[in-house]
Amino acid sequence: MSSKEKPTLGGQRIKTRKRNIAAPLDPASFSDAIVQIYLDNAGDLELVAKSIESSDLNFSRYGDTFFEVVFIGGRTQPGTIKPEEEGDRHPYSVLDCAAQREAILPYILYIQKTLRRRPFLIKNLENVMRKFLQSLEFFEENERKKLAIFTALAFSQKLSGLPPETVFQPLLKDNLVSKGIVLLFITEFFKEYLKDNTLDDLIALLKKGKMEDNLLEFFPSAKRTSEALSEHFTKEGLASLVEYNEKKMFEVKLKDIKSTLTTMINEETEISEVTEAVKQQVKDAKFPDIEVVRMLWDVLMDAVQWSGKNQQQNSNSALRQVKSWAGLLNAFCTSGRLELELIYKVQTQCYEDAKLMKLFPEIIRTLYDQDVLAEDTILLWFRKGSNSKGRQSFVKALEPFVKWLEEAEEEE
Repeated sequence: MSSKEKPTLGGQRIKTRKRNIAAPLDPASFSDAIVQIYLDNAGDLELVAKSIESSDLNFSRYGDTFFEVVFIGGRTQPGTIKPEEEGDRHPYSVLDCAAQREAILPYILYIQKTLRRRPFLIKNLENVMRKFLQSLEFFEENERKKLAIFTALAFSQKLSGLPPETVFQPLLKDNLVSKGIVLLFITEFFKEYLKDNTLDDLIALLKKGKMEDNLLEFFPSAKRTSEALSEHFTKEGLASLVEYNEKKMFEVKLKDIKSTLTTMINEETEISEVTEAVKQQVKDAKFPDIEVVRMLWDVLMDAVQWSGKNQQQNSNSALRQVKSWAGLLNAFCTSGRLELELIYKVQTQCYEDAKLMKLFPEIIRTLYDQDVLAEDTILLWFRKGSNSKGRQSFVKALEPFVKWLEEAEEEE
């Protein structure tokens, strides 16, 4: 039998790739399914968590919808926080419970469990919290309080991966701040967070949220003053936060004054001009006179051109600096108390800085010669000084000078 060729179709066969046909989004059905889980378990979050864990619902696609159901009991209308008119709802949401930590804490633990199982949902939690916090004005006052408590507990319980900037940055919308809504929210947040954490913990949290230097930004513009901040937080029982802010403001003002003074010293500005400039800044900043004396000494010593290893050169430079700017020190050491504070400052620096250790008596003698320190102040420090840093060795080093002072006093 002879084999015949089978007929073939002419042309080239083209292979086509199968396309993945995306299923249309159906958040309504997902929302209804989650709501039904809540209803079937009568809002028992332990049972709800187990049911959700065993479900095959598409959380990766509808994560935002899931957290909307958690917070308000159902799906919101697109682009708003208003509940969707159609669709099922449940009465066991965060906003349905009491505005108390005991009632809200179980929701935090419930979400924590869910995130351990599905860590990718943290991004969806961020999205929903950001949307709600940007829309605080549309919530009732009691609902805003619940959101503040929830947010504080979320950070207190270290809810997996929730970044602080998610919370703090959306709050700084002008319309929310101007109405005082943000201030009330953040106050409730601070009070709740500090029940379980220290002020240092709160400050660290604010730093991560890039807000540790900007507490006044939570206040309406008409009340954006240090006095208003102190009055408000003191009234709310947050005195420690007031103290922190005052310290922070002090450091900022101190840095500004130091910067101005350093520039003028380096430019060898006339002492009278420097004195007036510092006095004005001190007055504007309401600086304590003791802090001014300490700051002046720090800046003067920082401006010295120190030599690496030449001790004699360092000594000469330091004493030359003291003589050159004695007039500035004299302008601010206006009482025995301030003169004594200057001696304590010199004592501390000479104790802590090896290149100044042996220079203490010479600095004191120079300050005396330049009329910055009075004889009575030096004798008081010598006999009853309270600063213990290196005191024994410094007293011994100053003995010859003190003896000279006492002999001169007897001669008079």
